[in-house]
Amino acid sequence: MEIRELLDQTSKLPNVPDVVKELIQQLNNPAAKYEEIAEKVSQDQTLSLKILRLVNSAHFGLSRKVASIEEAVVMLGMARLKTMVIASGLVGSVKEIEGINLKTFWSEAFFVATAARFFAERTDRADPDMAFTAGLVHNIGRLLLHLAKPKLAQAIQIRIEETNCSRSDAEMERLGFVTPQAGQALLSMWSFPEELGEAVLQHKKPLDFEDTSPLAAVVNLACVVNAARRAETELAELRDFFPLDVAEAAGLGSGILSELSDALELESGLEGLAE
Repeated sequence: MEIRELLDQTSKLPNVPDVVKELIQQLNNPAAKYEEIAEKVSQDQTLSLKILRLVNSAHFGLSRKVASIEEAVVMLGMARLKTMVIASGLVGSVKEIEGINLKTFWSEAFFVATAARFFAERTDRADPDMAFTAGLVHNIGRLLLHLAKPKLAQAIQIRIEETNCSRSDAEMERLGFVTPQAGQALLSMWSFPEELGEAVLQHKKPLDFEDTSPLAAVVNLACVVNAARRAETELAELRDFFPLDVAEAAGLGSGILSELSDALELESGLEGLAE
């Protein structure tokens, strides 16, 4: 099988709003006019309502209700609004997928995105906004597989459960490629920044690549923390197996071990988008 077979099924691909695609394409553009983006978001009623509902939730604890995207920019700042727009647009791109609990899928993606930004803020090798977005889409190749080939995706899941093999091994056996490759191809088709696709491609084993992406490294670290959180791993145990070689590739020293307790307690505040 070839990745192109997944991408050719255009009717099944995630339907990401143009304003979200434009925002992601401009992540590293210092000249980007985000006020224009906010105006475009305002014109998308569905997107606007989801974001305003989140902005007015208890998580943000604002002193008064926000009634417009323009107000949200003033109250939260463009950086936080940008995060919400991207997350909301991606979550809304798919309504239902056979074999995947979307609420759980996006909840984990939100945490990985938040943790990736946490690590990126502690190094000068990865942009925090790009790290957040990379964390958000790190598993989009798996989403694509379930959308385009649900029976094949289910067969891979059964193979993993029956043999306890890794997902990568099961995917290579049944597909001839791994879903991070499919994710990179999808992001390329959407004209997203190349480094974003590279991070998705590498995030599972960044050190296996000759030119390791620091962005992939911070996403990998975020995935490690997410797995520990999901398994309710003790902090001391997490510190023992935390991959310091990957942290080094991300530009982080061993001092990051002292911040893992903070990483475990991170909250994205975005869970309302997945409901």
